[in-house]
Amino acid sequence: MAKTKEVTVEEKLRALYDLQLIDSRIDEIKNMRGELPLEIEDLEDEITGLNTRISRFKEDISDFQTEISNKNNAIEESKALVKKYKEQQKNVRNNREFDSLTKEAEFQELEIELAQKRIKEFKAKIEQKKEVIKKTESDLKRLEDHLSHKKSELDGIMAETHKEEEVLASKSEEYSQLIDEKLLTAYKRIRSKMKNGLAVVSIERGASAGSFFTIPPQRQAEIAARKRIIIDEHSGRILVDAHLAAEEKEKISALFTV
Repeated sequence: MAKTKEVTVEEKLRALYDLQLIDSRIDEIKNMRGELPLEIEDLEDEITGLNTRISRFKEDISDFQTEISNKNNAIEESKALVKKYKEQQKNVRNNREFDSLTKEAEFQELEIELAQKRIKEFKAKIEQKKEVIKKTESDLKRLEDHLSHKKSELDGIMAETHKEEEVLASKSEEYSQLIDEKLLTAYKRIRSKMKNGLAVVSIERGASAGSFFTIPPQRQAEIAARKRIIIDEHSGRILVDAHLAAEEKEKISALFTV
């Protein structure tokens, strides 16, 4: 039975740095999109809100129109009653009956006036709602045009990077398989804590990349020896020597050069 080849610390460091280079390129591509995905999401939410508002106003208009129809029906009924009472006045037997019918007719005439006043109010409200709908639809059209522009912009960026992203994602998965689970978990944990996503960095001018804290010569020598995984005590990142970093950068660059 063949023995499984033991992976050296140097091989682990190279695989880690390769993975970092690949993931950093993926980050770079995502950053090219900037805030576009969030802007698109916000615009879509705003458009949904405006559509809901327009629908609500249209429902209000429909309700007002129903009220107007009901009031018009009530007016017709009141007019019929007025006519009825006036006809009955012709056949009354005494003044008391005549006065009673007169009061009934006057009440119905007041009902007609009140209904007409309410119809006028409903019509005014309908006009107000229509004005708001018109303004909202104008805002909606502007937002929809803006959304279309932003989506085209994002689609253009994604079209340019789609193939590269697929290759990078595949390579990221491939290089992750070369790293043992414990070390990979540590890499992901460190990476998640860093704003720039850098979990593995090289030594530059005597300090870890992006840091002002000088690393003692003895520790630099240990890093260059590649005998164990060394963590920067100031930033918490995994350190590799500049020569290894340069070699892996060249390798990964060649890998993606057409």
